[in-house]
Amino acid sequence: MNFEFLPPELVALLGAGFWHAAIVFLRLAAMVAALPAISEEFVPTNVKLVVAIVFTLIVAPSVPTQATPNSLFLYGGLAISEAIIGLALGFGVRIFVLTLQTAGSIAAQSTSLSQAFGGIGAEPMPAIGSFLVFAGTAFAVMMGLHVKVAEFMIQSYQLFPVGQFPPASELTPWIVTRVSHSFSMSFALAAPFVITSVIYNFTLGFISRAMPQLMVSIIGAPVITFGGMFILMVASPMILMYWAEVFFGFFADPTGGAR
Repeated sequence: MNFEFLPPELVALLGAGFWHAAIVFLRLAAMVAALPAISEEFVPTNVKLVVAIVFTLIVAPSVPTQATPNSLFLYGGLAISEAIIGLALGFGVRIFVLTLQTAGSIAAQSTSLSQAFGGIGAEPMPAIGSFLVFAGTAFAVMMGLHVKVAEFMIQSYQLFPVGQFPPASELTPWIVTRVSHSFSMSFALAAPFVITSVIYNFTLGFISRAMPQLMVSIIGAPVITFGGMFILMVASPMILMYWAEVFFGFFADPTGGAR
């Protein structure tokens, strides 16, 4: 059933470019809602809206012109499909932040720092997780995250044309691959802390067996705590460099398999 909800006078007043930008905005607003550094809880909603509008002004002239929807049903279908595509693409970028969070949680649990401090995000994070997330996000912004995101948004229209729902047979394996890669990468980033924890516990167990009268936990707790902080100081630049390499590699090949 056709609903002529756009009066010809309004179309003539605003022009076809307005409706083209409005359709592009549907996808980009959903992506902005999941992007690192922009979608954080402490970022005001009006700032997120302005960022979405700015990205729309950048991306709209670079993508094929969209026809003006001539029915309420058509515009509603576009809103649903574009929002799904935007959220899926935003999730593909956002999951790299979740990778740092998971790596920080693994490292903190391994070095007895899981309850030292709390984060300011929506979910509580240990100190190492908060440090890695904020450092990684700041590093990505300094390396031109906004430029890569704009290019990614333009490229998304070649991957997913407007108005076409992404096939579940292609979208589901892609999401599963990203999640699987996220967990494997998290463990790889936290490997120095895990290895240190294993060595520490083996050493502590050996000392405890050799000298039962010694309160090894009193001596060992400060050692593993300061050891974890030292590893964080030394290894964090390499961790962030590797993470940034994989992160920006995703923008170059978003449909490729996990490395």
